Amino acid sequence: MSTTTACGPTQDSGYRAVLGTPYVARLLGGTLIGRLPTGMAPIAILLLVRAEHGPLALAGLLGALYGLACALGQPLLGRLVDRHGQARILVPATIAASTAFLLLPCTGPVRHPVLAALTVLVAGLSTPPLEAGLRSLWPVLLPDAGRQHTALSLDSSTQGLVFVAGPLLATGFAAGAGATTALVATAALGLLGTGLVVTSHPSRAWTPSEFTEAVHWTGPLRVPGLRVLFAALIGTGVALGAVNVLALSATERHHAGWLAGVMPAALSIGSMLGGLAYGRHAWPGSPARHLVAASVGFAAGWLPLLPDPAPAVAVLGAVLPGTFLAPLLTAAFLTVDRLAPEGESTEAFAWLIACIGVGQAAGTALASLASVPLLVAAVPLAGAAFALWLLHRFNDRLSA
Repeated sequence: MSTTTACGPTQDSGYRAVLGTPYVARLLGGTLIGRLPTGMAPIAILLLVRAEHGPLALAGLLGALYGLACALGQPLLGRLVDRHGQARILVPATIAASTAFLLLPCTGPVRHPVLAALTVLVAGLSTPPLEAGLRSLWPVLLPDAGRQHTALSLDSSTQGLVFVAGPLLATGFAAGAGATTALVATAALGLLGTGLVVTSHPSRAWTPSEFTEAVHWTGPLRVPGLRVLFAALIGTGVALGAVNVLALSATERHHAGWLAGVMPAALSIGSMLGGLAYGRHAWPGSPARHLVAASVGFAAGWLPLLPDPAPAVAVLGAVLPGTFLAPLLTAAFLTVDRLAPEGESTEAFAWLIACIGVGQAAGTALASLASVPLLVAAVPLAGAAFALWLLHRFNDRLSA
């Protein structure tokens, strides 16, 4: 088991000290840039289909397929990284994903939806596990437990940049030069970010653990506490996956084109603010208890969006659940770090990301199929409530 504790930041373990550690800023920045495609692609796919006058249901289902494929590919690629190292897996995966993004406009999604779906599937399955790989590097870069906690909080908070900058970049490129350009930019940023990571010394020097026995085929899923956590995070992902469709639906209903990018960005801004506040203090209780507390706020935060408020109010309302998202994810990362079997950390973190991705795909699909604004807004609330119930009901397994 990993030795990271749930303690808060200790002396000289603040954000400045962590960012001043060699390679931390480069790896964090490279990972964020390399993950921008996961924030850009769902919006770019939606906008590509709508630009061809395709139905919202097709746009949402292709976006959901991308999210589901990302989720399915992460654990497999994470296991390969644990066996073969980072560069040997991350580089070909990124090239495959970027190539698929470049080819997607050529398929004509509305005229050839099956071909477009296959291309989206390749892009999603090939998404490099940069996020999981970074979390495997934190113990190497920051042996001090307090600094690891701070790094995880910073990591969780800055994830919001992917979903702030991602939708804004996608909508900006699409508005200025068309949806095809948005997908070209998506491919280019993925290559740039992965290049920054794999050319760094810690990533190149990182070696897989020496296994003394064969790993069970279920990997980290054989740990009961991790199964509970991963299942709960599917509900969290449902809430996140419904946001893009909720925003696009409100955009068309209120004739506010800016809302499609700004509303998801507002959620992520709230996440950054909440995560930075969470990481600055040592909070009482275990990460398992923090999971429940953050889930309460995350679920309650969706209530103001139920009555289909005006665009400006919807943007402000999206900040509220976001405030609790990064603390929830940080507590989840700490729990995974504590419960993951030795030598399987990358795969364990990849499963966490995958389960959120499965939920996002389900949330996107459910929200796309909802025909009434109230039902669209109820999808994220239902997902968050499910996560809260599961984390509260089986909290003892997470603390074991």
